[in-house]
Amino acid sequence: MDPCVGSVLKAVRRSKEDKKVLRKQIKASHTLLKHEGIATSTQPTKSLVVANGGLGNGVRREELSTVLKEMGEVEALVMPPYKPYAFVTYRSEESAREAVTQLNGLKLHCEENNVTLYLSYVTSVTSEEETSVVLPEGLILVEDFVTPEEEALLLAAVDWSSSTDDVTAEKALKHRRVKHYGFEFRYDNNNVDKDKPLAAGLPEPCLPVLKRCLNNRYIDIMPDQLTVNQYEAGQGIPPHVDTHSAFEDTILSLSLGAQTVMEFRNPDGRFVPVLLPGRSLLVMKGESRYLWTHGITPRKFDMVPAGDQPPPVGIAADVRACNNLTLSKRGTRTSFTFRKIRHEPCRCAFPSACDSQGSPSPPSPPSLPCCHDDAARLEEEYVHRVYDAIACHFSSTRHSPWPRVCHFLSELLPGSVLVDVGCGNGKYLGVNPEVTAIGCDRSKALVQICMVRGFQVFVSDALSVPLRSASCDACISIAVIHHFSTQERRLVAVRELVRLLKPGGKALIYVWAYEQEYNKQKSKYLKEKNKDHHENLHSTDDTLEERQEPHVESVGCRRHLGNSPVDSIQDVDKVADGKLSVHTNRTAFNTQDLLVPWHLKEGKSRDEVKPQKSGKKKTNTKKSKLTSDNSGLPSTLVSETESDCDRKSNPEFDTNISSPSDLDSAEAPVLGSECDSGPMPVFHRYYHVFQQGELEQLCGQVMGAKVRSSYHDQGNWCVILEKE
Repeated sequence: MDPCVGSVLKAVRRSKEDKKVLRKQIKASHTLLKHEGIATSTQPTKSLVVANGGLGNGVRREELSTVLKEMGEVEALVMPPYKPYAFVTYRSEESAREAVTQLNGLKLHCEENNVTLYLSYVTSVTSEEETSVVLPEGLILVEDFVTPEEEALLLAAVDWSSSTDDVTAEKALKHRRVKHYGFEFRYDNNNVDKDKPLAAGLPEPCLPVLKRCLNNRYIDIMPDQLTVNQYEAGQGIPPHVDTHSAFEDTILSLSLGAQTVMEFRNPDGRFVPVLLPGRSLLVMKGESRYLWTHGITPRKFDMVPAGDQPPPVGIAADVRACNNLTLSKRGTRTSFTFRKIRHEPCRCAFPSACDSQGSPSPPSPPSLPCCHDDAARLEEEYVHRVYDAIACHFSSTRHSPWPRVCHFLSELLPGSVLVDVGCGNGKYLGVNPEVTAIGCDRSKALVQICMVRGFQVFVSDALSVPLRSASCDACISIAVIHHFSTQERRLVAVRELVRLLKPGGKALIYVWAYEQEYNKQKSKYLKEKNKDHHENLHSTDDTLEERQEPHVESVGCRRHLGNSPVDSIQDVDKVADGKLSVHTNRTAFNTQDLLVPWHLKEGKSRDEVKPQKSGKKKTNTKKSKLTSDNSGLPSTLVSETESDCDRKSNPEFDTNISSPSDLDSAEAPVLGSECDSGPMPVFHRYYHVFQQGELEQLCGQVMGAKVRSSYHDQGNWCVILEKE
């Protein structure tokens, strides 16, 4: 081949590659504007937005900074928490130009994944003011409390290969290993058997460490119980408060090996993340021990402030409003948690959280499931049957579509096929008349309501929707997935949405958020706490997950705070012996897995769901764009291999109520027999409320899909997924 011709072809190829990168850069700019409100500029500036270069994509500050600095001197690098983008400001506009030219389309090799960067000019950089928060009262963090030599001795003292279960009560839990010394902590009752000490006392290397704690006045009396937990990367524990009646005031937790972030939460909504370095000692006493919950979110990376300068004593960096963040990969962490057994009832100053001072317990709530069958039974009793019992009342509270869901639906192209998995009473099926909207719900009663309204719907399970794969342009799952009681089932629900989508199709997912206060703003769920009951029922602003609550009274039973020792609560995926807490409506959450009361309004029992006077169902006056068979399913989308769905094994969503003919309302679980205002029953629904970043992490496990955006909307975590 003529060298000149080869050169021209090479230039053409390079030009095609450049055009492809340019198209993707423009698409990334549109996405940032549409979902994040970030406007890019066609005119060169010193500041750039780096799409795909954020902490939410698993990109560490050090990795991104190294690449950016090759283009010139960097003045500032801002990486907002949980976001898939970053901002960089160069010293000169020339350096920014060089970065746009050289780095657009660059594949950045991160530790866990690879990302492609797309850079665009911006006229301003949006960032929150960095803040710090005071540690909970009574909480002390002492770094480098033990030497590396002492750390090695302590770790060597724990023989994980030992099978002498009667000596150390070793437990092989699903996601971690546990050993107890002195006394065994029992997960079946969240307490200790004080009359049955273990044969093995505290390991010898612990004694010098505890004497140092006495000398420094961190404790007043020598502990006699030790729980050793070993966590691998990606493991954690849900928020909990240590059982008051089991242990005395002060609790010591020594972190050995890798560092981690422990999150403290007050019932009033305050949230404090605390970085626990290796060889550090955490001292919990008073309010921090008795009132605040503490937990570790299961993940492989923690967001931590960059740099080696720790915050001042008594201060913790607030990662939600910190611009100088990076990712820290977790490793194996072993915690030594020391306590003193309590032999008298607790007389603390926090009776609302105290199991010694609380009122008599109501009928025992159920436990979290440890297997598929347990999960199906829990959801059948505390999701399906409850919505059977409250069907008509529940539907009467679902009237106004949420604005941001409407925005998603309004942007669908005319002729698009939309499936609402968990359509409830169908309030989203008619939002965009230009699309073909199909709804499905596990509740026959809700499906009947939708049919009366003229919508195209069918009964289906969210984990097995009988539609062909890649048959839909868009899916929505609004207030659905938080009713699944295990991580595995929630993951299957997301995978099912992705399966239904065509390549390039998008799914919008809403789940109830653990954080009802976000960016210093309380959700309407908390704000409505003191409002009048009548006002709650008749407001038309139905824009948050639990707007429908008709009462604000509690169920009249003591709130459980997930009582369990620090670092020794049962794993969230295997809490078969840990009871679910009963939530008090209109208050901040204390645990992620809980039962939420529904106060049934008089006259709104399920018996009110009756056929029309004619005895016939109202039919749709509009001609459907899809043909249907006798099953009520659109035959052009029905899967050839899935003619039916499993209607017994799985739940649906918050937009569900159930059939008036399947169950008697008395069969639904009633933990409180009456509400305070009358003889109407109080029912309890199971929820798993999602912590910040948890929904994105869940969606990130689904192959063939990417999280395009995420946001917090009035007490809900929301994600838009795109099928690749």
